[in-house]
Amino acid sequence: MKRRSPTIEGFRVAFRRPSFAFAEIMWRWSYGAAVLALLGFSFLEYLDTLPVSQRDLFLLRTRQPGLIARALSHILAGSGLRFIAASIVLALALSFAWVVVASFGRAITLKNLLNYFWDNQPADFLAFRIRPLFGLSFLRVVSLLAAIVGTIGAMLLGGMASSQKDPSPGIVVLVFITVAILVWGAWAMMNWLLSVASVFVAARGADTFGAIASAVDLCRDRLGAVLAVGFWFGMAHVVALSVASSVVAFPLAFVGVLPGAMVFAGVLFSSLLYFAIADWLYLGRIAAYMWIVEGAQIEPGLVTIVEPPVVQPPQINERVDPDDLILSDVPVS
Repeated sequence: MKRRSPTIEGFRVAFRRPSFAFAEIMWRWSYGAAVLALLGFSFLEYLDTLPVSQRDLFLLRTRQPGLIARALSHILAGSGLRFIAASIVLALALSFAWVVVASFGRAITLKNLLNYFWDNQPADFLAFRIRPLFGLSFLRVVSLLAAIVGTIGAMLLGGMASSQKDPSPGIVVLVFITVAILVWGAWAMMNWLLSVASVFVAARGADTFGAIASAVDLCRDRLGAVLAVGFWFGMAHVVALSVASSVVAFPLAFVGVLPGAMVFAGVLFSSLLYFAIADWLYLGRIAAYMWIVEGAQIEPGLVTIVEPPVVQPPQINERVDPDDLILSDVPVS
């Protein structure tokens, strides 16, 4: 019997259980909405602390770029440290919130997938610790912060490749782009590995580092299946992005003809639809990885029919033993 494809199983879960994708979208979008609201309120509070004099207002109303720049420099003077401190506090708060929300959201998603695949298992079979998910989410945040620091380092390294006496903007851009690609490529691989590792927390009850080691072993033992899942879901994501780009370009073509609110609403709706499809594909990809891990135990194995051995009847030796007495050899008394 042929084994079922993990990619097909992932798409099957996404189509048959849209509620799973809806739950994934809800916790992701709730966090995103909270982040946008917090950033907006923080920015407004920061602007409220900036002193604006009558002279600055006069320069801003002139609509002259040079005068506006001079007014802005005067308004923002001395607020750099305050802005940096507020950004650090905000980043730490958002990072902590992401660790908590992502851990609980991922736990709900993984438990739903286990309930789907192991339909007849008791509740205690699906119980797992959530602490390793906190560890994986924390490592994802740390890797993102490391990528941001690496990008800043790429900017500094690119600046060191040029000098005032011999400026080379082309070399600066080349060095920055090369280092930035390497940094974000390493981040993408680490983020993917930590995402796959969460499957082993639910399926095997592994701890944080044990789940990471199991994910590495999975890539080594089932590399073909892992690459196939990544390829097909990646292609589906590329198709969704291409379609979404075309759909977003459609309302933008009517700028100046339609009201700005309608154009903005069309762009916003198209973008949200793309993000929903991306989260739906992400759920299917996680389900496919779980099937790679659990499929060998869930689906029935190959049935081998063993025929009973043929019992041979006892063979009768028809030869006459010469030592045996026969009736003619017995003397008559």
